[in-house]
Amino acid sequence: MTWKLQNLPYPKELETLKVLKLLPEAHRALAELKGVAQSIPRQDILINTLAIQEAKDSSEVENIVTTHDEIYKASMGIGKLTSSQAKEVQNYILAMKTGYKIVVKHNFLSINHIKQIQQILENNNAGFRKVPGTTLKNQKTDAVVYSPPQSNAEIVPLMQNLEEFINKPECLSVDHLIKMALFHFQFESIHPFYDGNGRTGRILNILYLIQYNLLDTPILYLSKYIIQHKNDYYRLLQQVRDKGEWEEYLCFMLTAVAVTAKDTLEKVKNIKQAMAEFKVLLRENYKFYSQDLLNHLFKQPYTKIEFLQKELHISRITAANYLNQLAEDGHLTKFKIGRTNYYVNGVVLNALK
Repeated sequence: MTWKLQNLPYPKELETLKVLKLLPEAHRALAELKGVAQSIPRQDILINTLAIQEAKDSSEVENIVTTHDEIYKASMGIGKLTSSQAKEVQNYILAMKTGYKIVVKHNFLSINHIKQIQQILENNNAGFRKVPGTTLKNQKTDAVVYSPPQSNAEIVPLMQNLEEFINKPECLSVDHLIKMALFHFQFESIHPFYDGNGRTGRILNILYLIQYNLLDTPILYLSKYIIQHKNDYYRLLQQVRDKGEWEEYLCFMLTAVAVTAKDTLEKVKNIKQAMAEFKVLLRENYKFYSQDLLNHLFKQPYTKIEFLQKELHISRITAANYLNQLAEDGHLTKFKIGRTNYYVNGVVLNALK
């Protein structure tokens, strides 16, 4: 396979000394994260809680800012989303979960899969750009800094090339983390969609790590690092486009993986410890303790009687008794919206802080 991104120099030297020095730490951090995550009894606990965190921060890169509280409530069906920002984040969560299911089932990321992810993100089926005029601008000066491929006739073969690049390791024999950074740059530079390119690209990063067994679940908290170093991120992308200087960009991406893997690892450890402590509390003080109950209370920070009733296959009265007793004893916080009671597990929220 050849590097087909137009008007850009082929990366002749990728595995420089600086890059090679960063690879072991990034792999160690990912491996430790993967191992600790496997020790959580229900993977959907991590996917639900950390996906919301990732979705919020990934959308924030695109200046879509919302609150955790509104997202959590919406994810549990508590009322309606009141802001367009929260809806964007909710779409991101659904798109990431959809992509995760695709990779687990097919172990392949096709052009159509990528379109499907972006379609969920943006809630439209516009597909690849067909009308020219898209440019990337400096947010401060409004000056055009980059013009991606303009015609659909250019975009489609470039995306076909990218599909091959992602799914055939023999296309380029380099470490998978380097290859992830390369295809991320390529996707962002092709900029195939009218909107949602950044968020789609960050979802693809996570899915690629799962596809090649560097992670089992979509929990790498990568967007936080990009937010904290947003100016450097965009500067380095453009530096590659303008000058073909890959080393600093690759180092940035490897550092992002290492730092955010360690950060996510701490969150997973917090959740694991909180679950262990809550398990002891339930088992020693309540006859109705069960592992299914514990899992339910940690799957989301919010729950309600109907959710517990359905998941544990118990009567409504029994579910209400469980939750009300835990709330009365101060282990859950009970609040009411309309006629419905909701129960918050503050331990989960604290574990994510």
